[in-house]
Amino acid sequence: MPDPVELCWAPVTLGIRYPDNQMEFHLLYEGRLRANGDLKEKHSLRQCFHKQLRALWQQVPLAGRDELLADPAPPGTGSVIRRVGEYKFAPLVCEALSLICELDVLFLRPEPPGAVVTQGGDIDNRLKTLFDGLRMARLQSEIPPGENPQGDETPFFCLLEDDNLITRVNVATDRLLRTAVEPNAVVLVIRARTKAVKTTWANTGLA
Repeated sequence: MPDPVELCWAPVTLGIRYPDNQMEFHLLYEGRLRANGDLKEKHSLRQCFHKQLRALWQQVPLAGRDELLADPAPPGTGSVIRRVGEYKFAPLVCEALSLICELDVLFLRPEPPGAVVTQGGDIDNRLKTLFDGLRMARLQSEIPPGENPQGDETPFFCLLEDDNLITRVNVATDRLLRTAVEPNAVVLVIRARTKAVKTTWANTGLA
């Protein structure tokens, strides 16, 4: 099975403004997803989602909000940048923007629908690996030893500052209709919807 990073789909995420002032978009993942994945697997997930989220930050309403990526951040700008070792993470859903997130996950794997405990590991623990891959690393110890930002990974875009900012998760499972795939193979379609817990200057136009 190729490394998950090599299997990521092209960045096709689009930010959308809705009448109720929410931002909604989709993230895609295809590759290996194990229960209780290790540091390398979680970082590979981050790298996959980074590419898509970088494209999202080039779309309205995030495009042109350079002050949110300022480092060092001028006082009162609401910069989302968080430094961890050599990395400058840029989580979209974070306390600086007063945003929370709801997720709907279509979880396709090579097993019958409804088989919650599977040959690839139980769904709950596989989702824990996914959520760790959607959030930034909080400590240097959460980054694989020897890993450093690549040329396009500064800043390193993440969906979440902390997975505690996820307020609702809905998961639908179904069979992945492919042959000759390993038990840990998945295709995930993740719909993320952001909401503001309060309106601030920093999140003006974002929620």
